[in-house]
Amino acid sequence: MFTLLIADDHPLYRDALRFALNLSEHQLTILEASDLTQTLDTIQKNEVDLLLLDLHMPGSNDLFGLIHIRKLYPELPVAVVSGLEDKNIVSKVINTGAMGFIPKTTGSEDIANAVETILDGDTWVPKSLVNEIDEMDSEFAALADKVSSLTNAQYKVLCFMRDGLLNKQIGFELDIAEATVKAHVTALFKKLGINNRTQAVLIASQLELTPPSPELCQK
Repeated sequence: MFTLLIADDHPLYRDALRFALNLSEHQLTILEASDLTQTLDTIQKNEVDLLLLDLHMPGSNDLFGLIHIRKLYPELPVAVVSGLEDKNIVSKVINTGAMGFIPKTTGSEDIANAVETILDGDTWVPKSLVNEIDEMDSEFAALADKVSSLTNAQYKVLCFMRDGLLNKQIGFELDIAEATVKAHVTALFKKLGINNRTQAVLIASQLELTPPSPELCQK
């Protein structure tokens, strides 16, 4: 008996994953979450054997959700489920510690096979991308480790800095005082070992999976 957690904010896709998982040879208990906070709460309260994680659900903000979960629960196998299918994205995901990458276009039988492969302790990615994934990038892994120390609020500020917003504008978007934004900026600079916005933007750009989008940062 294995317990799987589907973390995705789209109910229809959660239903589709449930259907695909019915094809698995393993006996599965399926849990669901629709945002990062709910995901972390479910993991804390249950013995989860595999997390199927949508990178763009509320609170996840590109790679932040994966990085944060890997920091808190390093022994928990995570497979990223995404509507994006690109070798650079897959490389980032695997180098961040995921054991699998399942595109949302994947058929039900392949999804079931992917889950079985990961539960057996192996990594799974689409056959079309197996030979395209970059080898372990120690610099990116070190960057991900630093970013894992950021709070969700600090990461949101980093996202808006990447998009070119000033402190006053960030405060407006997040409905917080400009002084609070400045405190977040100071804290994230210290945690990332940097001292200016240019360096912050470069770091945020490395973690970015899609073109800059304020909507993603607001989730």
